Amino acid sequence: MDVSRLLAEAAARGQRYVSGVSSRPVASTADLSAFDEALPEMSCDPMETLALLDDFGSPGTTASTGPRYFGFVTGGTLPVALASGWLGMAWDQNSALPVMSPVAAKLHSVVSAWLSSLLGLPATALFVSGASMANTAALAAARDRQLARAGWDVQADGLFGAPPVSVVVGEAAHSTLLKALGMVGLGRSRVHRVPVDSQGRMIASALPALSGPVIVCAQAGEVNTGAFDPFEDIVSWGRERDAWLHVDGAFGLWALADPSLGASTSGLDGFDSWATDAHKWLNVSYDSGIVFVRDPADLRRSFAASAGYLPPDDAFEAMHHTPQSSQRARQIEIWAVLRTLGRAGVADLVSRSCRFARDIADGVRGRLEVLNDVVLNQVLVAAGSDSATARLIADVQADGTCWCGPSVWRGRRVMRISVSGWNTTESDVDKTVAAILRCAG
Repeated sequence: MDVSRLLAEAAARGQRYVSGVSSRPVASTADLSAFDEALPEMSCDPMETLALLDDFGSPGTTASTGPRYFGFVTGGTLPVALASGWLGMAWDQNSALPVMSPVAAKLHSVVSAWLSSLLGLPATALFVSGASMANTAALAAARDRQLARAGWDVQADGLFGAPPVSVVVGEAAHSTLLKALGMVGLGRSRVHRVPVDSQGRMIASALPALSGPVIVCAQAGEVNTGAFDPFEDIVSWGRERDAWLHVDGAFGLWALADPSLGASTSGLDGFDSWATDAHKWLNVSYDSGIVFVRDPADLRRSFAASAGYLPPDDAFEAMHHTPQSSQRARQIEIWAVLRTLGRAGVADLVSRSCRFARDIADGVRGRLEVLNDVVLNQVLVAAGSDSATARLIADVQADGTCWCGPSVWRGRRVMRISVSGWNTTESDVDKTVAAILRCAG
């Protein structure tokens, strides 16, 4: 097998896909039946396999890396992230331990420091699969520390007979946060739900009177409206009770990079843990979640593993601070993006997305209802009745100019527009507004 020729062919096909993604319909209607084949009995030419994957698979993708994909708060992939990701895949490094990959260990140290500086968080960053796992890791650490303070060792004795832990969430908490609470044994329903205002923000005056081990879960960027919880009030309430304070900031945590959003993010640095996705607003490829914890010893308490074949190391060992042992070096792409964009470039990416969200809202307002205060990169649109909104969403997706997804907000069906792509331009905003209004008409 000619490896060089195979890799060159893959690069050429990938380059062709990337160069054409902005001009193709965002949604796919491709026929994928070519993949409905039995497992081959004999080996075949890898070039043939690659060609099949590209010829039939590329048309079957959703153009989520393009400039007019506004669904699920999914950013595109910056070119430097793609290029460094390809190189990282060629390296095929397991970043679990420094002895397994010195470069991954070095980049972990550098990227963690850069992220703490960029976002102003007094914390160490660890890399996991996404915000769901980042929330899970943080909440496991929170559970174990709060119970350790009560004299209970969860890792040794489990949760049977443990003192109860009170968990506080907002009524608008994201489903993945509740999923994480279920995974760490704290329960999806066994929580204190705090009422929220019209934008989904926790009402701080409604925080409950609690004692004993307490964990509070706030939001940076409500998934529909983009609103922020009142962090300073939550920190004040939590510190009086020695609570662990956690923030689910899957996309909204990146607002910390934009100084103009300081009024909304004030108090965020007072928490104990934070969860986010780099594959959202930072525009690296999937998957790339980050968990930040003020004291990394809290993660080690929950996730340390020992075995005779694991040599001790004085350097930071990622596998002892995350749920997974083997792990790809996600820090390679994050390092490449941060070094290329710099502090100003990340701030511009965030502020530009927010400006485009406001422009889209202004463009459709009057013909359609805009249901949220556009404070970040999220826009909620309704076409009157739920059935009319459902038709609008279907027509917009079928039109192919852009892709906007469905959601439900305060009992109403809405179209959610999430702007987070690095390559979205003013022209894309104009095309999007025109397409939405055309479909509405």
